Amino acid sequence: MIYVAVGTQKFPFNRLLQKLDQYIEEGLIDEPIFAQVGSSTYKPKHYQYKDFLTREKFTEYVKQCDLLITHSGVATIMLGLKCKKPVIVIPRLTKHGEHVDDHQVQIAETFAEKNYVLQCGEEDNLANLIAEARKHHFDHYVSQKQQVVDTVRNYLNTIEEKKG
Repeated sequence: MIYVAVGTQKFPFNRLLQKLDQYIEEGLIDEPIFAQVGSSTYKPKHYQYKDFLTREKFTEYVKQCDLLITHSGVATIMLGLKCKKPVIVIPRLTKHGEHVDDHQVQIAETFAEKNYVLQCGEEDNLANLIAEARKHHFDHYVSQKQQVVDTVRNYLNTIEEKKG
């Protein structure tokens, strides 16, 4: 199952949802899709969807999917990586009224440069990327969270020792 997550922004992401319906109609996608469509005004015709999900249900879909297609929401990307899912990131674009600026392009580029995700640009063929994601060897994301926590803790301990 392909899980599609477009986030909870007040802006629609109709472009992605319509493209998926088109690919189903053309026979380019023949597997089940479930989408969290957020504030999008386009409602899918050929796959199941819900406007918004609870955090628990959202996480459940990510864990169950075979492929995650998402906007450049860092939390969603990170959840997909944590669950070891192949991830395709499609940035929302200002020129389509999908966001206030194009920061999502930089987010997608950064994750793609590290080979954690595949980035789908406006000119890219999403159907081809879906096929590529099935065989692509992604690099494994390793969290640096504990290293940051340890660095801060060591620094604070050093300050306390100097005071004492």
